[in-house]
Amino acid sequence: MSTVGMSDRRKRRRLSPSEKYEIYVSVLTGQATQREAADRYGVDRSTVVHACKVARQGALDALAAAVPGRPGLGREQAALEAAQVEIERLRATVTEQAVALHLHEGKARWG
Repeated sequence: MSTVGMSDRRKRRRLSPSEKYEIYVSVLTGQATQREAADRYGVDRSTVVHACKVARQGALDALAAAVPGRPGLGREQAALEAAQVEIERLRATVTEQAVALHLHEGKARWG
């Protein structure tokens, strides 16, 4: 085995969520390039790229889930409420159709 390639490799390091956020903010604000942030935290540049991508997507998801006038409503909670509204609408439709069918068949039997 050659040790030339091994010396350039970095030991795998797990970043804490706060470190990932610090990396994202420093890259976003231009305080550091992706390469500088990777060197500072002792990780590969692809780790920095991935952390920035995940942070950006998380921020977009949180903003999309934020409904004015409804503080603290997460994406899952908003989806659950929308599903409950749809269920209630469908329940009312089925009930209406059942009543119409009952009235129609009821008249046919007596007639």
